Amino acid sequence: MSINFGSIIAKPKITITSNPFLVSSPLLFFSNKTKTKPSILTAFSSMSYDKELAAAKKAASLAARLCQKVQKAILQSDVQSKSDKSPVTVADYGSQALVSYVLQRELPSELFSLVAEEDSEDLCKDAAQETLERITKLVNDILASDGSYSDSILSTDDVVKAIDCGKSEGGSQGRHWVLDPIDGTKGFLRGDQYAIALALLDEGTVVLGVLACPNLPLTSIAGGGSHHSLPGEVGCLFFSVAGGGTYMHSLDSSSAVKVQVSSIDNPEEASFFESYEAAHSMHDLSSSIAKKLGVKAPPVRIDSQAKYGALSRGDGVIYLRFPHKGYREKIWDHAAGYIVVAEAGGVVTDAAGNPLDFSKGRYLDLDTGIIVTNQKLMPSLLKAVRESIEEKVSSL
Repeated sequence: MSINFGSIIAKPKITITSNPFLVSSPLLFFSNKTKTKPSILTAFSSMSYDKELAAAKKAASLAARLCQKVQKAILQSDVQSKSDKSPVTVADYGSQALVSYVLQRELPSELFSLVAEEDSEDLCKDAAQETLERITKLVNDILASDGSYSDSILSTDDVVKAIDCGKSEGGSQGRHWVLDPIDGTKGFLRGDQYAIALALLDEGTVVLGVLACPNLPLTSIAGGGSHHSLPGEVGCLFFSVAGGGTYMHSLDSSSAVKVQVSSIDNPEEASFFESYEAAHSMHDLSSSIAKKLGVKAPPVRIDSQAKYGALSRGDGVIYLRFPHKGYREKIWDHAAGYIVVAEAGGVVTDAAGNPLDFSKGRYLDLDTGIIVTNQKLMPSLLKAVRESIEEKVSSL
């Protein structure tokens, strides 16, 4: 059965898609008309996101299954080259189509807004027709294997429409899902770390996050442990809801354990994460900060928001990310990881100590970079960051 993904209702900075899979049921929004608003934490922690969490976990888990299948047998033709020359794979597109479709099928609302990384522009070119057909087959195979959607066989047009549901601009009003279908594409292509990162914004605030990390070991990667795939020992799913803490379970199991960030307060005992790719973060600045703090352990360099997941369970203590000048952070690169760490007791700010603001659209406007640690170490980390940045600027 071919699925009609419905019409797009235009609104300023918001793309809302009518959900054809469910009967009429209005989407509830917070009211901004009250003169006295409750605190954000109180307002959101008092709400139930049970249905949304269940849908998000299912969508991310199915997307992880698709990505695992592709990674095991990457073909040269699976890699497209976007205009910015970064690699995009069959799994990127398939993951986004799958998450978009599953969320619309699972949630009791006519309205659907998704802010996501990919669009179908390159995929709709004549040269990519074979790739599009492969993506469609993969998505249908995963849906069939789940058994929940036996009535659904998606066409190539359905897959394109599902991908392009991700064109929403987000913002401070209403609810918006935020998706990176494969965070860490280069890691994925190398056979290393990547994540399917899905979050929910409600009135501009991240209220729910799910991180599926198919190659992350179930045990700690602290102490220089391997972060590569080990059959039978890898595959984690982290999930958080505002006010509810952070939990982790195996991708193959639903038995969850609550996780907490490290309580280490001595910088000499701390370890820190940074991006694997030097192009993604200034390693020299991170090294200077670590030296000022007195960190003795070498950096642990891994791809993707898997770093947030590992940090949330105490594998490391600090995460430093300082993109090169001119780069603008996208909300899908941090939304899910942000709440996973915050609900595990961590603190996530920009380099000046400001909280991250996900309400401004598709981009994060922040000062210099992103730093993550526990509450005990944040003051000294901020001091080291400020001093290192000042030194770097004065040396130019």
